Amino acid sequence: MSSIKDRQRAAARARLEKEMAERAAAAKSRRRKQAIIGSALAVVVVAGAAVWLVTALKKDDKKSTASAAGTVACSWTPEDSTTGGPGIKDTGGTPPTTVPNVGKETLTLDTGLGVITAAVDKAKAPCTVAAFDYLAAKKFWDGTKCHRLTTAGIKVLQCGDPTAKGKGYRETDGQGGPNFKYAEENLPLGKDPTYPKATLAMARTQTPGTTGSQFFIVWGDDIKADSLPAEYTILGTITKGMDIVEKVGKAGSDNANNQGDGHPKLEVNIKTLTMAAA
Repeated sequence: MSSIKDRQRAAARARLEKEMAERAAAAKSRRRKQAIIGSALAVVVVAGAAVWLVTALKKDDKKSTASAAGTVACSWTPEDSTTGGPGIKDTGGTPPTTVPNVGKETLTLDTGLGVITAAVDKAKAPCTVAAFDYLAAKKFWDGTKCHRLTTAGIKVLQCGDPTAKGKGYRETDGQGGPNFKYAEENLPLGKDPTYPKATLAMARTQTPGTTGSQFFIVWGDDIKADSLPAEYTILGTITKGMDIVEKVGKAGSDNANNQGDGHPKLEVNIKTLTMAAA
């Protein structure tokens, strides 16, 4: 017979995955777009200029190599209210299909309780960082609130639903996201704990490739692999403001979903979420 602790862990994991679960039964059809960039180079050789031509081509080749290095291709899967539920917010487009995979940024959450910052690395999660750059520029998270807090088994504060706004909470909080989804990356495979305290990670449904805009911060003990598997993108690490997150965690939840799982009693209202080069 399982111990009470094991049952609590299993129940906590099930509750978290249910919240992250399908915003719609299943995507009926997915369209993937790929940008194919082609180029052609026409070279006219003038008599007596062979040496100059070879030198010039070598320089061009170096420039091409430099411009191609430090980027990665990202695929954005379109989603709307018919495939992803009524909480989908149209941003009018998607992030670029080719994004940098070098450099670091600072994610800043300016909340009603204070400032929370996180360090993110493009080399580890380039597409996720690109999605955050794009959505932050659209002020996607401004005026929203963190809609979920778990205090039993695994301890996380979850935010990022663009429709979680206004006074109080609604049953639909946690169902919102952008008009696109993308694949998971920077998974802590083979690591235990999978999600240490102060980890900033992305929520997703039970189906792979469904990362969107919702994220969670681990505020309690390190999360072990048997409590939450390595299926959620690690975006970064909190560098400032963990005391704020811990304060919210210790204030508890309203147990709206189950004991130790509900809305934060101490509301976390996000004034702005911004991204900047570190």
